[in-house]
Amino acid sequence: MRISRKLSVTAVAGAVLLLASACGSSSSGGSGSGGSTARPNPPAGTAASSVGAGEGALNIIAWAGYAENGSTDPAVNWVKPFEDQTGCKVNVKIGNTSDEMVTLMKTGQYDGVSASGDATLRLIYGGDVAPVNTDLVPNYKTVSDFLKDKQWNSVNGQMYGIPHGWGANVLAYNTAVVKPAPTSWSAVFDANSPYKGKITAYDSPIYIADAALYLSKTKPDLKITNPYALDDTQFAAAVDLLKQQRGIISKYWAAYTDEVNSFGAQESVLGTAWQINVNLINGEKKVAVDSLVPSEGATGWSDTWMIATKAAHPNCMYKWMDYIVSPSVNAQVAEWFGEAPAQTLACEKTTDKNFCTQYHALDAAYANGISYWTTPTKNCLDGRGDICKDYAAWVQAWTEIKG
Repeated sequence: MRISRKLSVTAVAGAVLLLASACGSSSSGGSGSGGSTARPNPPAGTAASSVGAGEGALNIIAWAGYAENGSTDPAVNWVKPFEDQTGCKVNVKIGNTSDEMVTLMKTGQYDGVSASGDATLRLIYGGDVAPVNTDLVPNYKTVSDFLKDKQWNSVNGQMYGIPHGWGANVLAYNTAVVKPAPTSWSAVFDANSPYKGKITAYDSPIYIADAALYLSKTKPDLKITNPYALDDTQFAAAVDLLKQQRGIISKYWAAYTDEVNSFGAQESVLGTAWQINVNLINGEKKVAVDSLVPSEGATGWSDTWMIATKAAHPNCMYKWMDYIVSPSVNAQVAEWFGEAPAQTLACEKTTDKNFCTQYHALDAAYANGISYWTTPTKNCLDGRGDICKDYAAWVQAWTEIKG
């Protein structure tokens, strides 16, 4: 039951400007998609040294489906057991977009947030979230290693959250129409694609990274090593490719239901998708759809529970972070939401015993082939210094791409 993650393409709030400023100094270190490249330090923050008794309340911002309390479906409720165990009364504010989550966290009214990678660095460099002492989260030990100490959830070896769930942005296709099965993203980027006018794409500035990833393999002279770290030339090439692609797009989608309906009506036969979208399309039985990670790899998301710098209920938030990635609960969330669980032991607890296989939950090779959403910053994430386009530039470009 994956929910829309549509990003606002209006002017970016002050958090982006603060992020650009904080990342404006030169960095050193090598390249790569992990957390090893040295970057400017975020505003000073201190991780907790211990977790005491709960304070009796917890105020969190979450994607719809991440903190279910029985109000959506009486049978789907992992909030009440947490409340019963800890005495922490949970108040959930649904965040509809990453931009909205960043804005809400700046109010100081919330103890934590389930942030995607296109928001995490804004929160870290904005001083809105604190470093996390992972020793105080026992269930962190068995979280998949390929989700730890990455550029979207850590800075210079310090974790700023607890991984929750993840997935790839796969290439989906109508098996009756798209023959032979595609193996490359060229099927959606080639101006002469035989499926032009029947192609769908994700409606978000972060989709620029999909074009950059494709160009990193098809135009090596651009020397793109990280699709979220683009200098002027690299960025222009990605934007130009997407402007060209605009002419062969049938529909941009933000809510998962938009893509499900588009494939069901055969308005679209090919395009970027989430695995849950593919499952829902096939579940309707109007058309048969398959999906894959093409030869160039894929972008994707990894969500992180982060604690507010000035959390009013830090003990309850630490208890929540440990609880939500416990095997049984992480399994429930993953199945309800439609994503791979971060907790390796969750696969033993899923109702559908094929669930983790379907979502590649324990497949490190599959996971490591994903370029996870990471907030673009002026200070290049690949260590080249202050020459990259920041998130504000991505937002402006996306508006131009869509016309």
